Amino acid sequence: MLQPLVRRTWAPKGCTPIQYSWDRRDRLSVISALTVSPQRRRLGLYFALHEHNIRTPDVEAFVAELLKHLPQGLILVLDRWQVHRSAARRLLERFARRLQIEWLPAYAPQLNPDEQVWAQTKYRDLANFLPQDITALGQAVRQSLRQTQRQPSLLRSFFKHAKLKL
Repeated sequence: MLQPLVRRTWAPKGCTPIQYSWDRRDRLSVISALTVSPQRRRLGLYFALHEHNIRTPDVEAFVAELLKHLPQGLILVLDRWQVHRSAARRLLERFARRLQIEWLPAYAPQLNPDEQVWAQTKYRDLANFLPQDITALGQAVRQSLRQTQRQPSLLRSFFKHAKLKL
């Protein structure tokens, strides 16, 4: 959202940092996927930004685009969010031969390494960030995610945090 995520910060003694913002409700939704190649164990991060809440067609289009980059097919691991469940049905109808779906337990964000992508972006890279508008927020999110994409050791740590072996 356009509201800053306020985190603890450093400032010179006697100079309390102050952020001026107003009540803004614009939002940006992002969908992402962490990938692991089966032979080489190469890691990847794919993402797409939307200026609306993510809906079933958005998930469907994102996975279809992923399959263009991963022609051998993929095993998609999803949480049980309603949008994911309805998209899974449609995706299996369209890509039955190239797609397998596995489900995370009902509420287990700690098992999802993709949650760490968002922890990195929101709580580290964009902490205390106050964008002027939705365009500035989109640019900052893209920059953060592209920076994360270029760090295989960081992507690997997301799997380690979820206690998943590669």
